[in-house]
Amino acid sequence: MYRTNTCGELRISDVGKKVTLAGWVQRTRKMGGMTFVDLRDRYGITQLVFNEAVDKELCERANKLGREYCIQAKGLVQERQSKNDKMETGDIEIIVNELNILSPSLTPPFTIEDNTDGGDELRMKYRYLDLRRSVVRRNLELRHRMTILIRNFLDNQKFIEVETPVLIGSTPEGARDFVVPSRMNPGQFYALPQSPQTLKQLLMVAGFDRYFQIAPCFRDEDARADRSPGEFYQLDMEMAFANQEDVFEILEDVLPPIFARYGMCRMLFKEIRGVDIPKPLQQMTWHEAMRRFGSDKPDLRFGMEFVELMDEFKGKGEFSVFNEANYIGGICVPGCADYSRKQLNELTDFVKRPQVGAQGLVYIKYNADGSIKSSVDKFYSQEVLQGVLKKMDAKPGDLALILSGSNANKTRIQLCSLRLLMGDRLGLRDKNVFKCLWIIDFPLFEWSDEEQRLMATHHPFTMPNPDDIPLLDAHPEQVRAKAYDFVCNGIEVGGGSLRIHDTRLQEKMFEVLGFTPERAEAQFGFLMNAFKYGAPPHAGLAFGLDRFVSILAGLDSIRDCIAFPKNNNGRDVMLDAPSVLEPKQLEELKIKIDKE
Repeated sequence: MYRTNTCGELRISDVGKKVTLAGWVQRTRKMGGMTFVDLRDRYGITQLVFNEAVDKELCERANKLGREYCIQAKGLVQERQSKNDKMETGDIEIIVNELNILSPSLTPPFTIEDNTDGGDELRMKYRYLDLRRSVVRRNLELRHRMTILIRNFLDNQKFIEVETPVLIGSTPEGARDFVVPSRMNPGQFYALPQSPQTLKQLLMVAGFDRYFQIAPCFRDEDARADRSPGEFYQLDMEMAFANQEDVFEILEDVLPPIFARYGMCRMLFKEIRGVDIPKPLQQMTWHEAMRRFGSDKPDLRFGMEFVELMDEFKGKGEFSVFNEANYIGGICVPGCADYSRKQLNELTDFVKRPQVGAQGLVYIKYNADGSIKSSVDKFYSQEVLQGVLKKMDAKPGDLALILSGSNANKTRIQLCSLRLLMGDRLGLRDKNVFKCLWIIDFPLFEWSDEEQRLMATHHPFTMPNPDDIPLLDAHPEQVRAKAYDFVCNGIEVGGGSLRIHDTRLQEKMFEVLGFTPERAEAQFGFLMNAFKYGAPPHAGLAFGLDRFVSILAGLDSIRDCIAFPKNNNGRDVMLDAPSVLEPKQLEELKIKIDKE
């Protein structure tokens, strides 16, 4: 055998044992007639010792070892004279009597350390080396533990894991599809699933009343910090004979163990991290979330809730921007009244960036001495500004930041970006604090400027609130969805809904979305036909697995909890994909490439 033990398991109780280890050379050190080699594998690091006085030839061979050489070493476990309490194996070392080089290594392009000198692109190009770093490996180990916990829990709750097809028909009503040409059906294409949505609904019709899958999903969309470009994995679930409360009950039982087992058990997690996930979780309507935080995924780890200021400003001064606005709102930033002109200009530049889109920023400084200074004090009296500060519950030393606009929700979204920026600057978004809630009562439809029509906020299979169904004809924009999102620390971890299970209601949904009966039948006839055969009421949701792992791992990006991620342009720089096809392949697929 190549090894009797791993590099992370030997302890003082193993002194005197003959062992064989295998792994990679982390570093070597020569001190007098002694050579020390740190040997690393997935489980830890063990120090190897070579003594020139005992075996000169063996010591010389050890001196020639380079970083990341893959080696095997045999020897005797002995107690270290100079112990290292920063290593789990720091009480022992191996006196080597046999060394075998299993595979030499070129000098790696970056250091295989927790704090590496490699940039993102370089690390992604050599991802197989990056994965040797313990900080990256631990994220994948956490991902593994979470999936095991999820599978075990759901199995105990009588859910059945079913793998759904990866080659399906196109459903362009969501994000852009990835399409796959069919050689056996020239001119026709499969699509990679954006989610197993329709397939899991068919499983409910089939009588599999509790389904789950850790499913690969594919969407041709741009990269974001919380979203992998191209592909991702989600915990996909569906329940028949279930309403919203049934889903919440199952999931509020699912979620705490996941958080708890991060420290092996709920008690340990609470003791070490000081985190208690309440049960039941808070629920907040979409309208309330937008009004208070300008986001359908509010970060509740800190305050700075929005204060609407139309009554305080409109018609109270000569500032035309406010007088013409349909919404004026602000946040009170504690302890920032001492912000300099430069700092305030930076905030103004931030909100005017195209990614935010505000026209400008108004500030009011409530100085520690009680005086007030504002960027609009020539337009408003001190009494008006005092009234604004009172409305915002400002204290001396606080800074009021105010935005306005013609569209209320658009302006709220801009103000949300500013709120999150200030939360970051003040260190209020602690990754060791977890604030979770459900967002409910989403609008069923949203207007698309690009398509110039109503689009489904989630997907076209979402059940309308029964109370709002009469509004589908005259006022579809007012219809609420029986949909819900699970939000943690300002991140949408997952979401779901009650599903339509009635053919006529589904046809009505397609009609509102602008589908002709022919198009609806061509794309979704299989689902509507299935509803005619005793479809049960059903509901479900999906959690972004990559996103969930990144939250628990305390990462700013999901990239490091994915084994082989793509870059922001959707490219795999390690595999150099996507790439061009050979002419023969294109010919077989009956595809011609237009060359510009």
